[in-house]
Amino acid sequence: MKVYHFLGKAPLYTNCFLLIGENGNAIAIDPSAKLEQYTQMLEKHNAVLQYIVLTHGHYDHVDTLHALKKQTGAKVLMAQGDAMQFKLHADDFLQDGATVEADDIKLQVIATPGHTPGCVCLWSKEESLLFTGDTLFNGDVGRTDLPGGNYDTLMASLKKLCNTVTGNPQVLPGHESFSDMDTQRSQNPYLRF
Repeated sequence: MKVYHFLGKAPLYTNCFLLIGENGNAIAIDPSAKLEQYTQMLEKHNAVLQYIVLTHGHYDHVDTLHALKKQTGAKVLMAQGDAMQFKLHADDFLQDGATVEADDIKLQVIATPGHTPGCVCLWSKEESLLFTGDTLFNGDVGRTDLPGGNYDTLMASLKKLCNTVTGNPQVLPGHESFSDMDTQRSQNPYLRF
């Protein structure tokens, strides 16, 4: 699996990811970068986008969703709670504990509501990567004061995340810098249970 990192538009600069598997099947996570960045990288690797996976439905994580879906025909996967709240079409709903697969890409879905009702994290055990969306940031967590947010629910989700994820995967959040799980466990004030 190859991982490509793009940035969404200013001022939020959402971290967007394109994963390309060994046989050319690909998964986009939180598509907010320019459409051309996705299409050029897919063409360069002769890859086919199979899935567009949303960690949640906030506008800054779906800026390119409709254009990318139209261009590639990829299936949109997200949690049902966010599909309903944000009125987004999903071809299938992400379920806690399920796995999204394309070639050698395997992403375990961990439901982590709190920032929104349908937030999820995506864990690649094999590659030791954890895509946390706006659930967990480097030294911080997602805000809970927007519609559908709930602080207590987020704290429960973070505890679940820490109990579920083993090892020390790289933490790839929806915004700002990357980190790793050991650093977050020891230094993030919200993970001191």
